[in-house]
Amino acid sequence: GGSIGSELCRQIAASHPKKLIIFDMYENNAYEIQQELRRKYGDSLDLEVLIGSVRNTNRIRSIMQKYKPDVVFHAAAHKHVPLMEDSPNEAIKNNVMGTYKTAVAASRAGVKKFVLISTDKAVNPTNIMGASKRLCEMVVQMMNRQCKDTDFVAVRFGNVLGSNGSVIPLFKKQIAEGGPVTVTDKNIIRYFMTIPEAVSLVLQAAHYAKGGEIFILDMGEPVRIDEMARNLIRLSGFTPDVDIKVTYTGLRPGEKLYEEKLMAEEGMEKTPNDLIHIGKPIEMDVQEFFKQLEVLAAYGYANSEKIRDIVAAIVPTYHSADSDLKLHKKVYEELMSEAAVSAEKN
Repeated sequence: GGSIGSELCRQIAASHPKKLIIFDMYENNAYEIQQELRRKYGDSLDLEVLIGSVRNTNRIRSIMQKYKPDVVFHAAAHKHVPLMEDSPNEAIKNNVMGTYKTAVAASRAGVKKFVLISTDKAVNPTNIMGASKRLCEMVVQMMNRQCKDTDFVAVRFGNVLGSNGSVIPLFKKQIAEGGPVTVTDKNIIRYFMTIPEAVSLVLQAAHYAKGGEIFILDMGEPVRIDEMARNLIRLSGFTPDVDIKVTYTGLRPGEKLYEEKLMAEEGMEKTPNDLIHIGKPIEMDVQEFFKQLEVLAAYGYANSEKIRDIVAAIVPTYHSADSDLKLHKKVYEELMSEAAVSAEKN
């Protein structure tokens, strides 16, 4: 029912599946996409809408066993960085353990392909949300190595325009209210893609999947959020800093100046689509990682204040936002230089 999940449903429904099952914890979102699809397809689409949580082992297991789906797209996650910084155990329970429980249930039900929706925030994460999604990628790779009958893959991409909680709807609301428009940092940049484009590439990646891949979507050139805000103000018929003020609020907890698409050690392989690349498998001891998952779960469900330390012990690339800023300042400057050169060419 979320931004990516609902668009997956739209595009899958348009391809006439034998059956489409929507599973969501939030009934309002599930209801909205249910009504939309029923209006468009009526009885021609065999649609089932179920409410429940990926954190509920018995619920997810019973659904998988009852319907035995061919393909599972796993988009359920807590995604808001600052909120998860304040509730880190919830990120672990929902994102990591939810992914593990869903993956196990899928494997036992004979699912052919399991596709995790991941994020560029999983690369060198500076926040618990990004670290949790990196752990999700590790879960997917562990499961793929243990389960012969199910192909487990992840698709990683950046921000999608217009998604729930993204900057565009926020800026539009702020402009409509007369401002100010708030930008965290004048130099902050992000990679963007439209929701339909991202989802179409996710579906293509699922088609290419043979098991174990981390697919990386090419998000194009980085976008400076400050420029985006000012352009939106102009498109709304106002002058920035005259009619509508732009204010800088400072980076939020765990927030980076820029997101990376690919870890340096992963390298990339090509696919038939130039916008989809494949990262190398994560090096890991599967048995050791499973033990670490058990420890992580114990601390997460105990709502331990030590959860960040446990995550850091498992995800060596997880580090503070402050250290990331110092470490990647040069890379950031190079990125913006490359973007400027590309903009001049175009």
